[in-house]
Amino acid sequence: MKISPMIKEEITTSSPTGSADRSGIVIAGNMLTDHVKCIDAYPKKGMLASITAQSRAVGGCVPNTGIDLAKIDSSIPIEGIGILGDDDSGRYVLKELQKVGISTKYVTVSREYATSYSDVMSVVSTGERTFFHYRGANAAFSPADIPLNQLQCRMLHIAYILLLDQFDQPDAEYGTVMARFLKEVQDKGIRTSIDVVSDSAERFSEYVLPALRYTDNAIMNEIECCGAAGISPRDDAGNLCFNNLRTAMEFVMEHGVGERVILHCPELGMILNKNGEFTAVGSLKLPSGYIKGSVGAGDAFCAGCLYGIYHGLSDREILEFASGAAACNLSAEDSVSGMKSKDEILALINALPRIPI
Repeated sequence: MKISPMIKEEITTSSPTGSADRSGIVIAGNMLTDHVKCIDAYPKKGMLASITAQSRAVGGCVPNTGIDLAKIDSSIPIEGIGILGDDDSGRYVLKELQKVGISTKYVTVSREYATSYSDVMSVVSTGERTFFHYRGANAAFSPADIPLNQLQCRMLHIAYILLLDQFDQPDAEYGTVMARFLKEVQDKGIRTSIDVVSDSAERFSEYVLPALRYTDNAIMNEIECCGAAGISPRDDAGNLCFNNLRTAMEFVMEHGVGERVILHCPELGMILNKNGEFTAVGSLKLPSGYIKGSVGAGDAFCAGCLYGIYHGLSDREILEFASGAAACNLSAEDSVSGMKSKDEILALINALPRIPI
């Protein structure tokens, strides 16, 4: 399936949606470094795997989504907000953000906490990855570190729920601190969006559901969305349960999402909007050997969605464009090196077939 011919014109000519006196996107939340180790296979407990290559890269929502978005469209003002340690890793992350024009004036540099990091084990043959995470400075990040009264953005995206300790704290009135914060953001006339981490503790319903009432666009993968609804996204053979995915999206929407629930997985992307309209688009069918890694693929898809929402694209066009952004990510071992400009993404979309739904 080729992308609609009108999408290129809309990307070029449409005005950002939202308040006329606001512009740009704030990306807030986790900031860290990824220590990526390419391995020949993921070992069973007590067994050995060989590391074939290793590298350092930025990681977390703010660097991944922010840098991807800046590469897609450098004309969108982007503000990164989070906490880094006063260390070499923190300086590395700041430099990478600033290199692509992301404002870091509201990034806090802490002398008390070290910069957060993840050891990422990426299987060479499949691109599948596993994360071992050190919370570090991210554990101290709280609403007090985000100067809402000074922000002039149209949209604020924050992630990851389940990995921001201060935001995941209980709140007697709103359920969680994150929910209260998102309500305050909306009260400023700023559109909100969230992303979630795939947490093995299965705490989705407790921490995610309260935030949905104050979320305009909820972006999740199939594990996270179905986790919130308490159902399985796949059968015992690993095949997607399409009906379960849609049921989970309806469940999430019913908990108060204002505009869209967006679900992504390796096979496809899906949107359920506030009008009850459901859209599904198959992922791009990539050539053999194309995939070098999948670190940050969800963040790349998210960046594509934020770009499409900001420019007022239709739900189908959002999914088509986001799938192209995710495909670019898969061409590199780290989280951001594979991202391309919007024109290059469109060229990739038009050059490749899609996985049938």
